[in-house]
Amino acid sequence: MRTILITGPGGSGRTTIAAATALAAAREGVRTLVLGTDRGDSLGAALGTATGPAPVEVAPGLTAWRPDPAAGFRDDLARLQQRASGVLDLLGAAPLDPEEFTPLPGAEELAVLRALREAALTDAHELLVVDLPPTPQALALLSLPEELRRYLRRLLPPERQAARALRPVLGRLAGVPMPAEWLYETAARRDLELAAVEAVLADRGTTVRLVAEPSPAGGDAVRTAVLGLALRGLRPDALIANRVLPEDAGEGWLAGPLAQQRKALDDWRTAHHLHPVPHLGHDPRGTDDLTALAVPVAGKAPARVEWAVEDRLAEDGVLVWHLPLPGAVRENLDLVRRGDEVVVTAEGFRRVLPLPSALRRCTVAGAGLREDELRIRFTPDPELWPRTP
Repeated sequence: MRTILITGPGGSGRTTIAAATALAAAREGVRTLVLGTDRGDSLGAALGTATGPAPVEVAPGLTAWRPDPAAGFRDDLARLQQRASGVLDLLGAAPLDPEEFTPLPGAEELAVLRALREAALTDAHELLVVDLPPTPQALALLSLPEELRRYLRRLLPPERQAARALRPVLGRLAGVPMPAEWLYETAARRDLELAAVEAVLADRGTTVRLVAEPSPAGGDAVRTAVLGLALRGLRPDALIANRVLPEDAGEGWLAGPLAQQRKALDDWRTAHHLHPVPHLGHDPRGTDDLTALAVPVAGKAPARVEWAVEDRLAEDGVLVWHLPLPGAVRENLDLVRRGDEVVVTAEGFRRVLPLPSALRRCTVAGAGLREDELRIRFTPDPELWPRTP
């Protein structure tokens, strides 16, 4: 199943574009599911049909779904409280009633990830359109599965499960209780669920579509979004320039916005697959307005961002790791090696990247930012590199 993740700066009309994209695909005969992530029903307002925890058919071939984060949070917390009842009794804690559970920060993000996994695993649809939050929150959401899996592996290493029989003995020797088996089982189950979400995000049939208004602020937001996506190994398949004013809109106070719009559109045409969407003069509501926007349907997914390792041992004695980071600025770029990982920070976005196997046997010899690429140079460690007879 193809997946299109749609995001953009706040107020750019990304929900409307997500609804229009899904409707256009359904009208071409593609069985489509559009997934809403806003707490309010902005998706339903755009479609003209209320959406909620139960999937609803909006038009032939088009289903809309807006999962309830509170329901999943209550179920998870109830199971956790039940499994930890022995420890809670030992501490004298009073258990909470399910009616008392309210979602904590992060519950909505986890609900979106779970819904994304469930939607991608179903055979009922051919296309999944996801109305992501505004770009900063969307990028944090996309990084969550990888980060959570990394935390789980560090805090509860799977290899330690082999010592199950020794845990009671170790607990008595250490004087503290060892993690219970159910904790490892829960961690393993969560790891599998997060791995399934990671697989959806890394699939070559998954792409990102950006939405922005053609303006100086929109240009800044697009540059930041493209950089953040590149650090995740993603590149947008299209840039939707939303609410484009007609060229004959007149003069007066509209002359300034029209000039800014022309400049933004010209800049975007040279760097992106651009598709302008007209301003209807009102907020689009219902399927007729969405059709009038003429939003493009899902095209061919663009090639993934490749992080190639260049072998320059014969010429310069180094291996060079190329990390495309379009729009990155040297002053806002940071690089730290930690064991077999490299921590890259760019414009406030951060990712911990595992080193390719060949580079783990090398030391960092330097790095530079050239032509929108971070190029990290590695020299072989004589103690670890295979020796030539």
